[in-house]
Amino acid sequence: MTPEKNAPLILVVEDEPKLAQLMIDYLQASNYRTHHIAHGSEVLTFVQQTPPDLMLLDLMLPGRDGLTLCREIRRFSELPIIMVTARTEEIDRLLGLEIGADDYICKPFSPREVVARVKTILRRVRRAPEETENVSLLKIDEARFQASWRDQPLELTPAEFRLLKTLALEPGKVFSREQLLNHLYDDYRVVTDRTIDSHIKNLRRKLESLDAEQPFIRAVYGMGYRWEADLCQLIQIN
Repeated sequence: MTPEKNAPLILVVEDEPKLAQLMIDYLQASNYRTHHIAHGSEVLTFVQQTPPDLMLLDLMLPGRDGLTLCREIRRFSELPIIMVTARTEEIDRLLGLEIGADDYICKPFSPREVVARVKTILRRVRRAPEETENVSLLKIDEARFQASWRDQPLELTPAEFRLLKTLALEPGKVFSREQLLNHLYDDYRVVTDRTIDSHIKNLRRKLESLDAEQPFIRAVYGMGYRWEADLCQLIQIN
């Protein structure tokens, strides 16, 4: 399948030829245009002269590494960047947004997951200009113990409400199951990690029933959960 001429352009920065070609094949099959760069020293010039719609950026590159490139690009561009890494010890830094990355993918990965992440971020970028500063998709009313998405009420249990508030008020931050448990109950009851998984599953189901296209809560393997949807408004009524 040949991508359309006006299809989004994805810059694939990867020095492993077979892996780069695999990502390119799957992206093009999903109607994305692609450009491949294998050397870190060539990235900045291309981004400045031919701005892509999104970049898949390997962490370890010859010439200039991905962390340095991401920081330098953030000085002049809001280009969506997905970091690709085999170094799991770097994940905390990436998720902490210290370098301005929008997301990360750990090697080895499924190329279908790459395409899914690309679609999610591009959809988020397209939505942003359509939303005015005064519009909040998610509303949390602490005083009334109520929440809504796009003005559609969410029927939540107390545990689900607390989880939603904890995750949504710090989008992008990964919360461990232990951290979420600490926010869940104030009576020090004995519960297991599986309790969090069950509440998250129910909360995600209720959110997705109102908006199937919006990614809400993402499980981060071996770490916990994070909020994917950005817009949140905390409403406090005295």
